[in-house]
Amino acid sequence: MDEKRFVVALFGLLVAVVVGFLAFRFIAAFTVSVFLYYSTRRYYGSLRRLKLPARVRAVVVMASLALPLLLIVSYATVLLIVQARQFVTEYALIDVAATHVSWLDGAESVPDFTVEGLYTAYQSGQLSPFVTFLSENAIVLTSVASSFVLNLFVTTIVTYYLLLDGRRIREWLLRFDDDAIIREYLEAVDAELEAVLFGNLLNVVAISLIAIAAFSGYNAVAPAAVEVPYPALAGALTGIASLIPVVGMKVVYLPLTGIAALPVLLDGESALLVYVLGLLLVAVVVVDTVPDLVLRPLLSGEDTHVGLLMLAYTLGPVVLGFYGLFFAPILLVVGLTFANTALPRLLGADEPETLASNQMRLDDFR
Repeated sequence: MDEKRFVVALFGLLVAVVVGFLAFRFIAAFTVSVFLYYSTRRYYGSLRRLKLPARVRAVVVMASLALPLLLIVSYATVLLIVQARQFVTEYALIDVAATHVSWLDGAESVPDFTVEGLYTAYQSGQLSPFVTFLSENAIVLTSVASSFVLNLFVTTIVTYYLLLDGRRIREWLLRFDDDAIIREYLEAVDAELEAVLFGNLLNVVAISLIAIAAFSGYNAVAPAAVEVPYPALAGALTGIASLIPVVGMKVVYLPLTGIAALPVLLDGESALLVYVLGLLLVAVVVVDTVPDLVLRPLLSGEDTHVGLLMLAYTLGPVVLGFYGLFFAPILLVVGLTFANTALPRLLGADEPETLASNQMRLDDFR
């Protein structure tokens, strides 16, 4: 009997090592999947009111969040390249002939990001420079694209099935419960992860709306020469950039302010710089400082310290790379919740005999 148990345990260990190796190979994809799962679980649950099947709700959640994000970033990248080329050509800052980029020939504007707009651009040959560039750099781009698509596929599949089967995973883990310690810990970490990561999603949405309103309001009073280009797109990117540690939204609104100021300086209209200074003031106060002081503490979870959470977002990418932005806050919540719930029980700490006057025991609700 002991020999059979040993063989089964050895086989289980072998399987665990293989699964662990595969998980480590795709750790970035799995980490982003867990991050997305907890960020969108409340949204997924709220769709029950529409009487939609679980699979349909999962598809709606992923399509309504991931697809717009991908389109916004892609469109912004193309827009930045084309607008930069137009700016360099218009103001002759550098020798355009010396820095000629052949694949941008003919790309004088960005087509409307609709099916009709892209089809019209294709018919008119406006997309030919991009097609030529892709064909000339097919090998490198294929390697990068295949790696990206593979990780995106893994992230999509894992997030989808976490939304569908998250309860089953939780029930399986609770089978190993011992004196309710595991149940208490899992329920606490599950609730705190949802609070923290869903708070991040709300923070992105809120800051995006605030930035769009601020930039649009600025454009309503500013002269055309110093307007914010594409305020809706700039606001959406500002919200997304709020996830970046330390610099955050500054990676969007500081270059945006520079873009608004540079043509004015080159044209010698220094009087208009007052408006640019006003734009910077609005961005720093209304878009950056006030939401950070008001929203972040409200949306940072119930038990996780805001300062520790900010350190996790800051140090995670430094130590672990890109996926550390998502892995570090998850690890912080898991560790702090263990220290607050399971560890005292494992060390034999008893429930305190005296409670504050405004506190009640769980037994009081039975």
